[in-house]
Amino acid sequence: MPPAPDRFEGFRPAALRFLRELARHNERPWFEANRLRYEQEVRAPLRALVDEMDVRLARLAPELVGDPRRSVFRIHRDVRFSRDKSPYKTNAACHFFHRDGRHSAGREAEGAGAGLYFQLAPGDCFAAAGIWMPPRPTLGRLRDALAEDWEGFEAIVRAAAFRRTAGALDTEAVLTRMPRGFAPDHPAAGWLRYQSFTVTIPLADDEALGPGLPDRLVRAWKPVLPFVRWLNAALGLAPAERR
Repeated sequence: MPPAPDRFEGFRPAALRFLRELARHNERPWFEANRLRYEQEVRAPLRALVDEMDVRLARLAPELVGDPRRSVFRIHRDVRFSRDKSPYKTNAACHFFHRDGRHSAGREAEGAGAGLYFQLAPGDCFAAAGIWMPPRPTLGRLRDALAEDWEGFEAIVRAAAFRRTAGALDTEAVLTRMPRGFAPDHPAAGWLRYQSFTVTIPLADDEALGPGLPDRLVRAWKPVLPFVRWLNAALGLAPAERR
């Protein structure tokens, strides 16, 4: 396996070309024949990006960290419960997590907290922030916090900088009815129906290529950090002034 570069020098167009070809040849023999391309053009620069952004987050949000061993998502898909048995993801991604929480992400990541995310994929590059589809106990804590501090939450997600950068919360998982235990006319009703608390900032493919990506990610993430910190505070994960 080739070593990760000492510093992030940017993804090259060859990274997107590899992912496009993988989408057409999503099978183990093709991947193994092209593994070196994956390691050199996708995985190594992604690990270097994690190192670079970890340094920047030490100044921007010291409680959020990145680790090349834990932040980079595996290229292999979990096909156990999927009709689609394609073995590989056709994107590359990494996430940055609260240092006091678990580093996992997704439905089973109890205690993981909110964090930051980057995806590289042809025509679907983006930065993101928040907590995606938290498990039931975590979701319950977030709803309790919303019921108590909905005005504070609204002030954050309706701030001008937040709206210019992220627009609004993603609506991929919003209940049509209020969750059990909350009155239909609760002042936080609109937020209490969310099952996932994320924002997505699309990036053009050109923005994701080259050495300027870390600067672009800082511009995407900085205005939404109060949102991430509110979510983490609701889960007992505090901000930090320094590492």
